[in-house]
Amino acid sequence: MTEHELDEILTHRWPLVVRRVMADGSDEWLNGFVRSIAKHGKRPAWRPSDKQWQIMRRLVSELGTAPDRTMELIER
Repeated sequence: MTEHELDEILTHRWPLVVRRVMADGSDEWLNGFVRSIAKHGKRPAWRPSDKQWQIMRRLVSELGTAPDRTMELIER
């Protein structure tokens, strides 16, 4: 993982992952994990462990790029 990859994920993709996980709300461990990464990611010297990085990449690939299915049309 490069510095650029981490910055890209935390800045652009992770907020979307957090919103989708929190909206689902069914997995308490996952809710805690995404909030923890968001909190720690604000510290300049923080780097995820290998296990955290693997989970982050999986979540970004599953949730960070998929279209939002809960979007509602303004007009019907």
